[in-house]
Amino acid sequence: MKRAPRYLVPQILDDLKRKMVFVAGPRQTGKTTMALSLIKTKRGYLNWDIRAHRNLILQDEWPEVPFLVLDEIHKFRKWRNLLKGLFDQYREKMKILVTGSARLDYYRFGGDSLQGRYHLLRLHPLSAAELKLKTQSDFRDLLNLGGFPEPYYGASLIQARRWSQDYRGRLLEEDLRDLESVHDLGTLEQLMIRLPDLVGAPLSLNALREDLQINHHTISRWMEILERLYAIFRLSPLGAPQIRAVKKERKHYHFDWTLPPRPAQRFENLVAEHLKKWVDFEKDAHGRDMELRYFRDAQGREVDFVVVEKLKPLFFVECKWADEEIHPALRYAKTRFPQADFWQITAEGEKDFKTKDGIRVCPARIFLSHLI
Repeated sequence: MKRAPRYLVPQILDDLKRKMVFVAGPRQTGKTTMALSLIKTKRGYLNWDIRAHRNLILQDEWPEVPFLVLDEIHKFRKWRNLLKGLFDQYREKMKILVTGSARLDYYRFGGDSLQGRYHLLRLHPLSAAELKLKTQSDFRDLLNLGGFPEPYYGASLIQARRWSQDYRGRLLEEDLRDLESVHDLGTLEQLMIRLPDLVGAPLSLNALREDLQINHHTISRWMEILERLYAIFRLSPLGAPQIRAVKKERKHYHFDWTLPPRPAQRFENLVAEHLKKWVDFEKDAHGRDMELRYFRDAQGREVDFVVVEKLKPLFFVECKWADEEIHPALRYAKTRFPQADFWQITAEGEKDFKTKDGIRVCPARIFLSHLI
């Protein structure tokens, strides 16, 4: 398969004209490969995980290059002050790109020493729009292989499954060890194994707590850790204020959408990640006040996804595996939010039309091609 250029490159180059750029995102989404493609010499690449590179950083021995890439620097406890000094000293001479697999957008909090000195961009896995997929066969490959470059371009379902199994182990053994303090790794791994079965439904932390025989504080903290490490992301329900919404039962999805066991779950997870990717890009690159949520009311009517801007719904999306009647909750939501757009998309369906009340029905690859 021909490798597509990554969608963040133009934005990175534009932002570097003014500030440092932080590129965060799940491990193995291609951050390092993308960064190396932007520099003319590997002397401009320093990785905190490489001992020789780490020694250069600690000794304040910076290469004389116009473009410097610092990878995984957030694992250094004093990374904020280091970057502040580096940028203030070299801002006129050197562009600085910082990459990391843990959540730079989370770990940056705890001090304002870098305020006004950087732009944050989040790199997501490959998507239908980024790959410019045209056929249903191409879409099935993306659904089954996942959006991480190594398994996708490897084009082997068996190897993709093996990669996915290894990925969880590396997340626990490397990223978690470097950035968090967790003593009961065995139970945390049980949680990670359990979560894919629960994709697509509001997640009860109390039920998980009872299953794993741990307290509520621990399960809440572990879920937050998995978010920081870009293993999962969670969606709050529409209709509640932000603070109250996060206290309600949230839905969760995996950046590796091949993990859920049932095809319909994997499809819904794929759509969730595509929407999350688009929302994050609009926030990071264009400064839009957007969120990805889901719709659920007191009567149990539920729509899979709703994208909101300044808490006003822009569009609703309901996922179906095959062609079927319009989801009743989607029609109901249309009466409540008539100004929003409404979509019912299918993984294997063929119908493509718009209902009298303005709901668009189409194959998922058509809808996803409008994202990024």
